[in-house]
Amino acid sequence: MKVENSKMVSVHYTLTVDGQIADQSREGQPLQFICGTGMLLPKFEGAIMGKEAGDKVSFTLAPADGYGEIVPEAIVDLPKNIFMVDGKLAEEMLFVGNQIPMSDSQGNRMLGVVKEVAEETVKMDFNHPMAGKTLNFDVEVVEVRDVTPEDLAAQGGCNCGCHGDCESGCDSGCDCGCEGGCN
Repeated sequence: MKVENSKMVSVHYTLTVDGQIADQSREGQPLQFICGTGMLLPKFEGAIMGKEAGDKVSFTLAPADGYGEIVPEAIVDLPKNIFMVDGKLAEEMLFVGNQIPMSDSQGNRMLGVVKEVAEETVKMDFNHPMAGKTLNFDVEVVEVRDVTPEDLAAQGGCNCGCHGDCESGCDSGCDCGCEGGCN
């Protein structure tokens, strides 16, 4: 069976960035995903499309095809007083390189990295940690199979727009493969 949209795919991979291994699957624990559902970078999925179990492929993604370029506006100086917890400055979290979960004024959650700690401000970078990086992948396709209802449930249901009512069939013209198994 070949990798295509709406198939459950398992891969082992190594991601190298700037000559260093940045991420990799663990032996015996491949990365599993439903192809075409937006779980992975589109160009990653495109590079393995049509491959079968046992196939290996190496490819490089430019920043624009990965996590984007660095956006200078996403690096901001914040007043130190927003890092107060119970009336005290949380100094133990204010060190260069620390990742701090935060929210903006609309309640959107984001992860910021401390770039610099000054007297009155903290410079935070809200770009994705891999923004501006060239991503080098070595991938081995381990398994390709049909999606099961259990797979869909583990992923939170299908994304076909049927809103959990697949028993009468998906009328959205999708190819989710849920055939009554969507939740």
